[in-house]
Amino acid sequence: MIDDGLTYTEFHSKGMGLILRLKRCITSFDTKFQRLDLYETLDFGKLLTLDNLVMVTEKDEFIYHEMIAHVPLFSHKNPENVLVIGGGDGGTVREVVKHKTVKNVDMVEIDEDVVKISKKYLPTMSCELDNPKVNLYFQDGVKWVEDKENYYDVIIIDSTDPVSIGEGLFTSEFYRNCLKSLKPGGVLANQTESPFHNPEWVEATYKKLKKVFPIVKMFTAYVPTYPAGVWSFGFCSKDVDPIENFQEERYKEYNLKLKYYNNDIHKGAFAVPQFVKELINKSEV
Repeated sequence: MIDDGLTYTEFHSKGMGLILRLKRCITSFDTKFQRLDLYETLDFGKLLTLDNLVMVTEKDEFIYHEMIAHVPLFSHKNPENVLVIGGGDGGTVREVVKHKTVKNVDMVEIDEDVVKISKKYLPTMSCELDNPKVNLYFQDGVKWVEDKENYYDVIIIDSTDPVSIGEGLFTSEFYRNCLKSLKPGGVLANQTESPFHNPEWVEATYKKLKKVFPIVKMFTAYVPTYPAGVWSFGFCSKDVDPIENFQEERYKEYNLKLKYYNNDIHKGAFAVPQFVKELINKSEV
């Protein structure tokens, strides 16, 4: 919400939240699916919110996007065909196409307006959405994977929270269809919320993931504008371990100019605090 036109406030609990000073509101409207607001902030560049929740800011978006993309891609032996579900701002696709092995990226985003606004106002994120390797589909990601089988090397679920239009991307049926859509050696990564502020969502998500995927692990990243500053991601596969199968030689060969992700972060991100371990253990089948 906007407080007297000068600040954006998002409450993470009754007594805690995020406040960003604003310069102006760039655009604000209801899409077919959700409320979209774009602001220019004092310190964090442009801020995109959906249904009054922070999605990205220009200042810290690189952390989330580098982690959700490079961790699964550098765990896969030879990622060529990649599916991104959601990710309308384009930041995840921007990171995916940095991998030389990737030949095709299907991005399935339900809300075309998010892409339109990102292309117009967030060029540092959306800059690769017109890359010839990238195919944009404005469809429901849940339905997209229903008829795919043995098709993708990597699936990245860059979704909103498990409510409203994002709810279907956190169901057991959807995860089963994703598993079916992966080739042997395939990897899935998804955002799995804040372990500190939304432990019930995290527990429920990992319980479902573990019923579907033989290998399920959590990795985390520090994102200043997300609840509690720490965000979690799921790593799922039939047969790929993100540490044992880390393609470190390819990482060194690429020599990517990144700002957060590196080979130490890849390994260290899977070391989670004790309270998070206990939370994940609650979800054991």
